[in-house]
Amino acid sequence: MTTSLLVAVDVGTGSARAGVLTPQGELLGRAEQSIAMNRTDANHAEHDSEQIWQAVCMAVRAAMTLADARPEQIVGLGFDATCSLVVRDADGAPLTVSTGGQDRWDTIVWLDHRALKEADECTRTGHDVLSYAGGVMSPEMEVPKLMWLKRHMPKTWARAGMMFDLADFLSWKATGSLARSQSTLTCKWTYLAHKPTCWQPDFLAQVGLADLLHKAALPTQASPVGANLGGLTAQAANDLGLTIACQVGAGLIDAHAGALGVLGAFTRDVDTIDRHLALIAGTSSCVMALSAQDRPTTGVWGPYYGAVLPGVWLNEGGQSATGALLDHIIRWHSAGGEPDARMHHAIATRIMQLRQHEGLALADRLHVLPDFHGNRSPLGDPFALGVISGLTLDSDFDSLCRLYWRASVSIALGVRHILETLNTRGYAIDTLHVTGGHTKNAVLMELYADATGCTVVESAAKDATLLGMAMVAATAANLYPSLDQACAAMQQGGRARAPNAAARPQFDKDYSIFLEMLRQRQLIDAMV
Repeated sequence: MTTSLLVAVDVGTGSARAGVLTPQGELLGRAEQSIAMNRTDANHAEHDSEQIWQAVCMAVRAAMTLADARPEQIVGLGFDATCSLVVRDADGAPLTVSTGGQDRWDTIVWLDHRALKEADECTRTGHDVLSYAGGVMSPEMEVPKLMWLKRHMPKTWARAGMMFDLADFLSWKATGSLARSQSTLTCKWTYLAHKPTCWQPDFLAQVGLADLLHKAALPTQASPVGANLGGLTAQAANDLGLTIACQVGAGLIDAHAGALGVLGAFTRDVDTIDRHLALIAGTSSCVMALSAQDRPTTGVWGPYYGAVLPGVWLNEGGQSATGALLDHIIRWHSAGGEPDARMHHAIATRIMQLRQHEGLALADRLHVLPDFHGNRSPLGDPFALGVISGLTLDSDFDSLCRLYWRASVSIALGVRHILETLNTRGYAIDTLHVTGGHTKNAVLMELYADATGCTVVESAAKDATLLGMAMVAATAANLYPSLDQACAAMQQGGRARAPNAAARPQFDKDYSIFLEMLRQRQLIDAMV
């Protein structure tokens, strides 16, 4: 008998990854292909969606080879991706979103901040949709980007016939279905899934997007996460090296797939799931909190209904630059260089050596606010700037290590700021489930426990994000009767690390200084 297998695809900022997994959640093979980015301006970033599809296909084929899997074994497929915006004409051909005018650059990358002005306009409407977006519209959401596109690239807007979140684009390429996931529409398109009328036409008209549903070919109703969108088209099956019998599930935003992979195990007791926070940490960081109740929290996105699991509310916070900040510090410092894995490891090793002599007081007069790309949560201020206090004339490698250490402390304190904000709204978070690139950084993993006072759990899954998408794929293939049952059956557990109680006084002091620096920055900004 042929053993059923699943393919999961995760498209991040710089690469597309694919994995082949069993229905029990075991990862058999994983492969990665880089994707291109076009930067014409500090606030502009674009992808080529056709190149992304090609990278996905190459990654799937390579993962299949590594897993020694046959095409007919793959019964389910799921896509997650960053919340990037893909624009196509009515025939499905790419349309430029780039000021350079090339149609191949048809995708505005999630981190693109060209629409700061439009985001602020959305916030100033005071519309009820903002109550389900943390009270503030972010330029990383789709509505401001769409407003910018209509105003600044009217020729593209006039020709547009389809617009997708990247995960939905991939599902369309795979199946031909114009269905959209409840994850993407609820979180990025101001779709209120909990209301009888989910789209709010008065808001769209107020921001100049009355024609959006038509221009983007958006459905009246979103598809629940894991819903079966149909089998692969013959063309997609050929591209991916799979068969038309493979069923595709409604996907997720990439960070939400990671949350599903690490928090899915707790869906059996939804009333206590609010003790757990998923931290999906890489170039940027997302924090995901799930609850049986809606808990509006200023500066934290959501609450979103059914964005990760049917019937469950999601609050999503984030830090726009975490891994990217540490990379930036390495490039910026005269003793730095290329921020590759070797350099990060060398710095972490030296930090541990310095701490043997100086302990947690290492560079304790050096303080950082990590908002070098704005503050997504809990301040909801895309205009916020980073701050470094306590610099000297030192420029050797040890001074880089000290700055890296204190920047890492500030990143962990930023997580503490978010979770303490959530706890004022009824959460009782005491456990962080960490996945993503930061699990390879020993400095950050220690700080996430000690600076927040939470138990930190590192998923035993080889790749929690791919595991989350395999749960979606298994549901679409009807291997399990529901997504929550797929989560319970496929979860992989994890390794826990308790916080060091002896470190608490130092990090409590650091946190007090962190909050005071936020206040001082606000005062200085008011004087400008």
